[in-house]
Order: sequence, then C-alpha cells, then structure tokens
Amino acid sequence: MAGRVFTVAQQKGGAGKTTLVAHLAVLWSGLGRRVAVIDIDPQGSLSRWVAIRSEVRREAGTDGHPGFTFSQIAGWRLATEAERLARDHDAVLVDSPPHAETEARIAVRAASLVVVPVQPSPMDLWATRPTLELAVTERRPLMLVVNRMPARARLADEMISRLTSLGIGVAEATLGNRVAFAETLAEGAGVSESEPNSTATQEITALGEELWARAAHPVA
Repeated sequence: MAGRVFTVAQQKGGAGKTTLVAHLAVLWSGLGRRVAVIDIDPQGSLSRWVAIRSEVRREAGTDGHPGFTFSQIAGWRLATEAERLARDHDAVLVDSPPHAETEARIAVRAASLVVVPVQPSPMDLWATRPTLELAVTERRPLMLVVNRMPARARLADEMISRLTSLGIGVAEATLGNRVAFAETLAEGAGVSESEPNSTATQEITALGEELWARAAHPVA
C-alpha cells in the first residue's frame, strides 16, 4: 500500500510551512513510521535544518542520519520522486515554495492531503485564497491548520467558525505561538524529542494524529 503524501502549501510566505514539516517529520519518525521529506522550496530552509540535524546527531555519536529519508529536488521532479518514495514509506512530507505557481500546482497535485498553515488574522486568511483555489481546482482534499494561535484568540475562533461554515476543512488541533517550535529547530531537533512533556509537543502530537487520520480517509 502506497504511503500518504502530505503537501504543506501556502503561497503566502512566513506562514510556518517549513516549521510544520520539520516537526511532523520528527514526530512521525519517532513513532516508528517510515517518513520521507522532500524540499522543493528554492530557499532551502528545510535543507539547512536537516544539515544541522545530521551534524548534531553525528557529534552525538550516531551516523548522522536525520531519522527519515530526505530529498532536495527541483519542483518539476516532484511527481516522480513522491511516487517513488511513497512505495516504501508510510508518509511523504513535501515542503512547497511560496509564490511559485507551477511548482505549487505540481506539489498539490501529488498530495493525498494538502495541509495549509494560516495565522489567525484576516489578512493572512485572504492571502490563503490562491492556495485553497488551487487545491479545489486539482480536486485534492485539504485541511487548514491554524498556526501561531495566541492564548486569547476570539478573532481566531470566529475565523475557524466561518471557515467551517463555508465547508473548508479546518483542523481541530491548533499550534500555539510558542518559542519552543523555533528554538528546537535551531538545535536540529523537534519538540517531540527535545521537550516531550511540553504543551508544544501535545499540540503537534494532536495535529499529527488528526492529519494522519484525515489522509487515511480523505474527503475532497
């Protein structure tokens, strides 16, 4: 059975795509799942994090393997690479570029589930529209993930309610505006391994379970 391909897409920069991919990769591989990660973003932020992670693990006395399969490729090669990796992995995570319509379309087309991180503000939501329309055009199931949720977020609650009423899938699990997500990445790690008892780990774990279940039973 082919693995699930999760394309994390958002044509607005700074939404937290790379952070989400990295923490999900650490979480799922830590649960014993065979995970592959593909970076098609020319900025290469995910690739730099993997390099740091490999060096840290090498210095700790391991062989430097990040704990998952990693591939950095040009976007036009994604379909073939995702299909190849899905044959012998449980999950393939794709970090797609912002502001690159052709590559984003290829990434969305390859997905079992399109995951769209969005910050809880009207302007960020408006900027998400092209990504949502792309997923609908390509007939791919999608799920919005509210990222950097503040502690008191009446506006975010209203936004989630509105999206749900419009028939747009929104994850029940949200990620808070927590320093731990960035700090652990700077150390080449993920919160689920560095801070297993933290609120951040509880959040990424809940989200990971929800996305996994949704990809298993997609509804376009």
